[in-house]
Amino acid sequence: GKGINQSLEREKFAERLGIRGKLNLRNDTGAVEFEIEGNSRPQLLTLNLISPTQAEKDRRIVLQPAESNLYQGILPDQITGRRFVEILDKEWRLFEEEELAPGQVILLGN
Repeated sequence: GKGINQSLEREKFAERLGIRGKLNLRNDTGAVEFEIEGNSRPQLLTLNLISPTQAEKDRRIVLQPAESNLYQGILPDQITGRRFVEILDKEWRLFEEEELAPGQVILLGN
C-alpha cells in the first residue's frame, strides 16, 4: 500500500510541475531519447520498461542530459510489445502502459 501511495504522490507532483515529454526508443540505433517539458531538469532520469508478464524482459535505462531539454540513454536490446513505461526522478514519476513498436514516439504525462 505505501509504495502505491508514494507512486501516486510522485505522479501528482509531476503534474504540478507540468512534467511531460516525448520518449523515442530508436531500435535502429540503440538510442533512447526523452524530450522533457516542465519545471524540472534533474541530473539524470531512470527509464523503466516493465513487462507485465515476463520479469526477465524488464529493462532499466539511465538517461543523462544531452541538451537543455533532451536526455539520452542506450537501449540494451530491441524492445517491442506491451510494457509499463516509467520515467523517474527523485521527486516525480511519469507512468503509462504502452504497446511498443520500433521507431514509435511515446507521449508521457499528457
